[in-house]
Amino acid sequence: MCFSSFFFFLSFNFIIPELPDYLSSIGGADYKGMIIGLFALAAGLSRPFSGRIVDHVGRKPVMVIGALVCIAMGALYPLILNVQGFLILRFLHGFSTGFNPTGSVSYLADIIPANKRGEAMGILGMVNNLGMSIGPAMGSEVAKAYSVDHMFMVSALFAVISMVLIFKLPETLKNNEKLQTRHLKIKGADIYEPQVKLPAVVMTLTVFTFGAVLTLIPDHAKQVGLQKQGYFFTVMTLTSVLVRLISGRLSDKYGRRPIMIFGVIALIFATILLGLSSTVTSLFVAAAVFGIATGTNSPTLFAWCIDLGNRHKMGRAISTLFISLELGIVLGSFIPAAIYNNEPANMPFAFWSGTFAAIIALMVLLRAAREEKKRYMEAL
Repeated sequence: MCFSSFFFFLSFNFIIPELPDYLSSIGGADYKGMIIGLFALAAGLSRPFSGRIVDHVGRKPVMVIGALVCIAMGALYPLILNVQGFLILRFLHGFSTGFNPTGSVSYLADIIPANKRGEAMGILGMVNNLGMSIGPAMGSEVAKAYSVDHMFMVSALFAVISMVLIFKLPETLKNNEKLQTRHLKIKGADIYEPQVKLPAVVMTLTVFTFGAVLTLIPDHAKQVGLQKQGYFFTVMTLTSVLVRLISGRLSDKYGRRPIMIFGVIALIFATILLGLSSTVTSLFVAAAVFGIATGTNSPTLFAWCIDLGNRHKMGRAISTLFISLELGIVLGSFIPAAIYNNEPANMPFAFWSGTFAAIIALMVLLRAAREEKKRYMEAL
């Protein structure tokens, strides 16, 4: 499952660094903020459907659907040469991450004991981040050495490998049903799982900066003199990979909330450093601190979600967390992009909007910790 997930994340991250320039080349320079925003919006809209299918039909079908979407989009990008068509494809491409990760996290929840959830999420996050770190740098090299069209086709090939590996997995959902029309009928209860409200709120606030990074780093990297933007993501993600195994184990041992507080504080520092970065070195330092933050927060939040979620409605709980993730990325791509507005002088303020979101997340966590302590003291 980890190998399959690696190739899936490699596939859709392979093209990210080159998309802003590609969109500009076909006349869409003013729509850069939509590259990530539309992708995340579609992923969020598809989560209730993937969560419902995960809970009733199985984990594997949901992962397969996600891989198939990546294959189709990789083949279609070279055929669309206008802005409107490109934006439609970016929206459709988002359905891939609306499905595949929901299935993989649910699959992991089925096979891992409760006392190792943080560690297991760290392992899955590690391989996903390897795909995210290798993908952008490889994609940039392929685009420069050959062409953007070649980059799109290689992206599709990686998705094919991911799908082949999925077929080798045994299904873990017991008493699973055949896919029927009723599984696609979404009710209000399918969209939101109240038991995971706290990690969902923190997720939205903490991934806001991730949306800003995906949207703004291609431009900001050029401003500080880094021509190959993919290397920012490589530094960020490799640092995240190194942290994930440790943070996952620590959250298993000491609890999810204390580790999250550390991660959010690291995120506050990272966003400040991103706004202050004016050289390649300072940008790489900011990338490393940002990697520490994401490497701490992501596995902890997903393990926390699994802790709180209903075992018979795990897909709903996980899809709720992913919806929160996509909401944060959408907000983090549109709001900072609007603040930036293609004016280099506005770049620091665009990143510091993420500082504000992270501070709110810290306040939410500290308040929850105080309320829990108060309830504990009253019980005594």
